[in-house]
Amino acid sequence: MDYLTYSYLLTPLHTGASAQAGNLMGIAREAQTEFPYIPSSSLRGKIRSVLETLHPEEAGTFLGKRIKDGQQPTEGEVWFADATLLLFPVASYSHQFIWMTCPLWLSRWNRWLRNAQLAELIVQWRTTLSKEPTEPAQTITKAIATVKGQQLYLQGAVLDKAEIETIPDNAACWDCFKAIPDGSGLLDLNRKLAILADQDCASLVETGLQREVRVALKTETKTAADGSFRSEEAIPSETILFFPWGLKPVQDTTPTTQVRQSLQQMLNDRLQFGGLEGLGRGWTENKTVPVDNTQEAQ
Repeated sequence: MDYLTYSYLLTPLHTGASAQAGNLMGIAREAQTEFPYIPSSSLRGKIRSVLETLHPEEAGTFLGKRIKDGQQPTEGEVWFADATLLLFPVASYSHQFIWMTCPLWLSRWNRWLRNAQLAELIVQWRTTLSKEPTEPAQTITKAIATVKGQQLYLQGAVLDKAEIETIPDNAACWDCFKAIPDGSGLLDLNRKLAILADQDCASLVETGLQREVRVALKTETKTAADGSFRSEEAIPSETILFFPWGLKPVQDTTPTTQVRQSLQQMLNDRLQFGGLEGLGRGWTENKTVPVDNTQEAQ
């Protein structure tokens, strides 16, 4: 059985950096897209630490034995994939903030949903957003959205009403979006959703990451200590990510019955991922749904 877990960020999330430039303490990014993500090793590590506390004996069998006393590690009965972006919050002068997504993120999501109607819709959106003007004064669609108003402001970009196509109320995406946690009622995709081109999403993610400067102070003088200046990146709160995971077929699940139940409960509750936990980073609201990968939905 395979599952999708949706993680709604209640606080900014800092994941281990794949690289660090100067005094910038960056976050983990995908090699091919530079989009931030949560590595599956981080997810698995957090989940293991909680389950080992609850079920010390079962957790080792379920998640795989560690290297100990010269013994080789084992694979375990469960697998986890990386958590990738699905919806990202963007500041807006006209709408305070909205959630954006793009055909790339939606296509990755639908690899696991395998929803035929959603797949057709994504192809349609990708085609619409990739059109180039054939005449100098021609207006083209730059966003497909639910926002209302004459203009949409997005961190320096301004879209006129004529450049925004409306998402129909009966679009296939709406049933799929119902599974996403709503952040205690904050998620409002019916009024604050925009589908943008892949390259536009990439640019807005880069400008929308949270960056904070930290300076350590000398105890006596309260002045900056030498070499203490650094800045930290984080994925902002209100971001929604998803990660697939699944249970491997085993002959007898009886020895791991309790830990399996605890995993399901954990991934339908609040959980803290990433680093800087003492600063409240990485709190997520999670919801897990089963996915059927045996055949495409009709």
